[in-house]
Amino acid sequence: MKIPKASSDLTKTFEELTPVSGCVSSKKMFGQPAAFANGNLFMGVFGDSLFVRLSEPDCEKARETAGFAPFEPMPGRAMRAYWVLPPSIVKNRIRAREWVARSLDYAITLPPKERKGRSKSGETGQ
Repeated sequence: MKIPKASSDLTKTFEELTPVSGCVSSKKMFGQPAAFANGNLFMGVFGDSLFVRLSEPDCEKARETAGFAPFEPMPGRAMRAYWVLPPSIVKNRIRAREWVARSLDYAITLPPKERKGRSKSGETGQ
């Protein structure tokens, strides 16, 4: 599967919308910008799409709002609770920030992710 390249305009928008908080960090996922709260992904860029992770009540609101689509990094394989923001919302920074805030609010309710991989001593994290 070929991963689409992140739009430079959307990458700039992502940077503008990423909340400044001690629990928020940014790093690459799928080779594109993504934001995490306590290690939980809550927002990212995929090609020309900006996606957010939503609580079940907010997922229901997304289903009812024109233009939202399930986030499918692989066609037919939607990531549960992740939604692509409609371009009309992305362009409206006030509305976009509202959805990003909903996503962050949900992400901080999730248990913190423990770091996986090797520690500096060479032991695997568990």
